[in-house]
Amino acid sequence: MAIRYIDGPEARITDHDGLLVDVEFHHGETFTALEPRRLFPTTGLQKYITLLDDEGKEVAIVRDINTLLPESREVLENSLHEYYMIPKVQRLIKMTDKFKIWMWTAETDRGTYTFEIRDHNNTVKPLYDGRVLIKDANDNRYEIPNIALLDKRSQRMILPNL
Repeated sequence: MAIRYIDGPEARITDHDGLLVDVEFHHGETFTALEPRRLFPTTGLQKYITLLDDEGKEVAIVRDINTLLPESREVLENSLHEYYMIPKVQRLIKMTDKFKIWMWTAETDRGTYTFEIRDHNNTVKPLYDGRVLIKDANDNRYEIPNIALLDKRSQRMILPNL
């Protein structure tokens, strides 16, 4: 079975259960209960979204979410948001460093979290667009959407370490 590329309004994407989606192509072909995943989850938030069947096989790829019909785009974005629920850091409350292990307490859009960072160079990743991705010692992920928008105190806590 060939992979289908979705480049615009040739397919309608509808909600299946909040996490999965159904896809109906205008020529009549239909797929149900597909699992959307980003092929480039840190840098390609709006592009190259793969749609996987229940066996994990790639059925289709959305090249760019922004080319979809508005209803389809909203369904796909909601599904991806549910899967990639990464707390967004709004400010750093406290940071301690003991034996080269950082302990951070951060206020996020999902509440206050305290987490441990062990390998600074591999777990705190600044990206070209101003975002910073953080992976803690338990493999939980956090995102600073734009480091420049953090308060000065939070910036001072993280910038010397980047």
